[in-house]
Amino acid sequence: MTAPAMTADDIDRFLAVEFPQARGWTRIAAIRHDELDLELPFSADNLRPGGTLSGPTLMTLADTAMFYLLLSRLGPVALAVTTSLAINFLRRPPPAALLATARLLKLGTRLAVGEVHIRSGEGGVLVAQASVTYALPPARA
Repeated sequence: MTAPAMTADDIDRFLAVEFPQARGWTRIAAIRHDELDLELPFSADNLRPGGTLSGPTLMTLADTAMFYLLLSRLGPVALAVTTSLAINFLRRPPPAALLATARLLKLGTRLAVGEVHIRSGEGGVLVAQASVTYALPPARA
């Protein structure tokens, strides 16, 4: 198995330049060849009425996990963009930390397709599943 094109530290340095607003709200826990684990600590800012974590929080976490996975495989590709994100909310996520595991299903020359499972920090219960497609810029090195 080959080393990732970008490590967690490399991704953080890339974000500092290209997407400084995206830094600091999550932490990359692990990078494997076709998978990445992304942790989202609990924050009351992510709650919706009823004491559950909001859908937009879960969607943003899924999209971010897939983008970071692509960076880990391809290197600094700032112009990779989400073309499709479909999410299934499976259980009401309690007010706790979340762990998103992004898995690459297909990496082509123009599109990357993946899946993200989001688990609650309390017991690792699966709370959401997302399918994410990214368009990749031409002539990436």
